[in-house]
Amino acid sequence: MRTGLLTEPLDGLDEALEAVDAFDRALVAGLLRPQADGAAGPARLADAVAGTPLAARVAEAAAKAAAGVAGEDHFVALAAARTALLGSVHDALLARVEEAAGRTRGADTAPAAAERPPAANLLTAARAWLSDLARCGWQGLDHEVVSGAAEVVSAMLPDPSRRRLATLLDGFAAELAASCPGASAERFPVRRWADLWSRGMLLTVPGADVAPATGTVDGRLLPVGIDLTEHATAAQAQVHAVFEPADGSASRLVRAAVSVPKPDTVVGAGIWQLLRPHMSLLAAAGEGRSMELTGMPVTAEGDLLWSDEHARPGEPAEAFATARVALPTATAPVTAPLDRHPARIAVPVFLEGYTARTDDDGRLTFTVAGTELAVDTDRIPAAGPLTPEAVATSGACIALIRWDAGAFRVQPLAVETTVRKKVTPVHAGAWAGGTADKAGARAEKAATDAAKVLSERAGRLLRK
Repeated sequence: MRTGLLTEPLDGLDEALEAVDAFDRALVAGLLRPQADGAAGPARLADAVAGTPLAARVAEAAAKAAAGVAGEDHFVALAAARTALLGSVHDALLARVEEAAGRTRGADTAPAAAERPPAANLLTAARAWLSDLARCGWQGLDHEVVSGAAEVVSAMLPDPSRRRLATLLDGFAAELAASCPGASAERFPVRRWADLWSRGMLLTVPGADVAPATGTVDGRLLPVGIDLTEHATAAQAQVHAVFEPADGSASRLVRAAVSVPKPDTVVGAGIWQLLRPHMSLLAAAGEGRSMELTGMPVTAEGDLLWSDEHARPGEPAEAFATARVALPTATAPVTAPLDRHPARIAVPVFLEGYTARTDDDGRLTFTVAGTELAVDTDRIPAAGPLTPEAVATSGACIALIRWDAGAFRVQPLAVETTVRKKVTPVHAGAWAGGTADKAGARAEKAATDAAKVLSERAGRLLRK
């Protein structure tokens, strides 16, 4: 891997992000109540997209915002410009990672998907609420403004085709409510809230929130690692894998994910108990086994819509063998237009021959072919045997390359380290299918006990 490319500057990157940051600062005060240089935010967006098909509409929207008379259509245009700028940053960064990995991409564009019924009244109501947020800004938040999302979310949730936008609005409103009143807040998650606002705005445009185009595939799936993310009330496991089509065509990178709600008392290895029943692939990945797929649904973006009916366990397939042989030549999938964001970059790679160094503040760095790459040990889940100490003593690593805080970072999924003079693989998802490890077994038992207690309490409440 040509890691030196990951530290070389990208033309226009800083300018694009500065324009986005200027707009995000304007959202803090409110687009119709600019303070200091707040009016420059929309203008910076307009300048950044000059010469593109968005130029005229965004220039008009920026002028209207500066004059304090911007309407909903103007806010949509500004959200589109911001999304387009971050999309261009995503594309440039992703192209750099793929060049460094020596990997080719799939088709430039994803095939069109079937549109859903517009439900114009609900979309209009959602857009009106988001427009109110833009007008008052994060500093002007109060519970009356935030509560306006409740009726919209309640009306959307029963419709599966609207759940994507409903979930975004629901979660966004909950975060905003926790910070009310905005006038007394010392800090705001400026980039995050601007991301949620602009994405929500675009999803209110009829035709934007469409079902992904899908097909089916037959062949062999070779897991390389599991990325586990956890919150107080939810958890998700995403398996990164190489898919080898049965027709002998080029192998490609794919993903399969499962998400579940969870009680906040279930933590650590106990999370796997909630995830396992929904996807047999987790057990296969944890055991180092391939899967044979027949008619498995897959999107153009490389996401397997997992169904156990279309999969059966295959032969043993050691993840590091797959990473060394199959991963470098696998074709990368395309990215859906609304998913083009730097935070979504997660490219699986294989690294070896590096040296690891931990500084006085506990930050771990890999030096690969003379290039220093920060290691994001905070992303290592507690629900597995992989630890920062194992990563620090490793000699080979399966990882995701991410972009965070202005630089590429390494998220380890598995490492090869020496244990009792023997090279031993250690995987973050090793306990996905169950474990005999003492620490993992204790966490599993604790989760089982917690689930029993919760089930008993729920049963008593229902009987009442």
